[in-house]
Amino acid sequence: MKFNTDDYKVWDDENQTVHIEGSLRLGSSKEYAFITNLLHDVLKESDNKKIDIDLSQLIFLNSSGINILSKFAIYVRKQGAITFSVKGSKSIPWQGKSLPNLKKLYPALELEFT
Repeated sequence: MKFNTDDYKVWDDENQTVHIEGSLRLGSSKEYAFITNLLHDVLKESDNKKIDIDLSQLIFLNSSGINILSKFAIYVRKQGAITFSVKGSKSIPWQGKSLPNLKKLYPALELEFT
């Protein structure tokens, strides 16, 4: 599934990876529902209970977007026995501040910065 605008791109690939690129400045968690649904769909379709999120090209994510990632981390923690990884970029300041908080919500999270 793909979602493209002038500001952002969101898609999944055959490796249970959700890619989010660009700048996401949507107004509320309801407007982020398409990403939440995609994350849940990819996880459901995963044969080996694995999901990866690649944010390394996501320049900006507002608090509503960070909130949906946090809620998804909590959801994954409650499911148990799921391999969950997030890839970020050291060169994007918001990621270094916000992504480590996901690990607090789901300690087994594999967090990688490139």
